[in-house]
Amino acid sequence: MPDDLKGAILQRDKKTYAIVPRIPAGVLALENLEAIAAVVRKYKIPITKITSGHRLALVGIEKDDIEKVWADLDMNIGRATELCLHYVQACPGMAVCGFGVQDSLGMGVEVERLFAEKGLPAKLKIGVSGCPFCCGESYLRDAGLLGKKNGWTLIFGGNSGRNPRIGDVIAEDLSKEDAIRLMESCVACYMENGKKKERTSRFMDRFRWRRSRRWCCEGKRVSGTPIPGLSLNFYA
Repeated sequence: MPDDLKGAILQRDKKTYAIVPRIPAGVLALENLEAIAAVVRKYKIPITKITSGHRLALVGIEKDDIEKVWADLDMNIGRATELCLHYVQACPGMAVCGFGVQDSLGMGVEVERLFAEKGLPAKLKIGVSGCPFCCGESYLRDAGLLGKKNGWTLIFGGNSGRNPRIGDVIAEDLSKEDAIRLMESCVACYMENGKKKERTSRFMDRFRWRRSRRWCCEGKRVSGTPIPGLSLNFYA
C-alpha cells in the first residue's frame, strides 16, 4: 500500500477507500468516539462498521479526503493488509465480566504495544481471553492467551480462515510476565523461520516446533533466562 494512502484500502467500487484506526484491545476513549463521530459527519462517510476482529472500519472515504480524515481523527493506523500485527482481540475479562479470572484488557493492551511495530512474515492476529469461555477466540488466532485461575495458557498457530486450525497449547499456568516472554519467543522463532505470507497455522504444520524447542522452552531469544518449572507441550 503506498505511503500516501496511509493504510487505506480500495473498495469494490474502485473509487472510495476504507481505513481502520488502531484501537488497542478494542477499548475506545471518549475523545476517540467524539473524533470518529465528527469525522463521519464532516466527510459524509456512509458506513461505520465494527469488524469481526473488534476493529472499527470507516468505509466509503474519497481518496482526496484520506489524509484529512486521519489528521482529524488523530489516531494511529490499524494496518489491515500489511505483513505485521493486524489486531489484538480481547474480551472484557475480570475488569467487568463476572466470569473473568484474568485481566484480558490489560494483557491485550500490553501485547499490542509489544508487537505493533514489528515486521512479520505474514499478518498476525492475537486473541486474549480472560476465562475458559474463550470469547477472545484465542484458539483461532495466530497467537492466543487464555486466562484460567492458575494463570495464562499460551496458544500458537490457530486460524479461522479458509483452512481452519485450532492452535497448539504451548504452555499453561503462566504468570503474566512469563506468558508475554514465551509469546515473544514463539513470535521470534516464527519471524526467523517463517516464509513470506506464511501464517502461523501453516508454519506450525510445516515446522512442528522441533528446531524451536530450546528457543521457546528456555526463552533465550528474549531474555536469556529460563522460566523456572515451566512445563511445555511440544510435538515429539
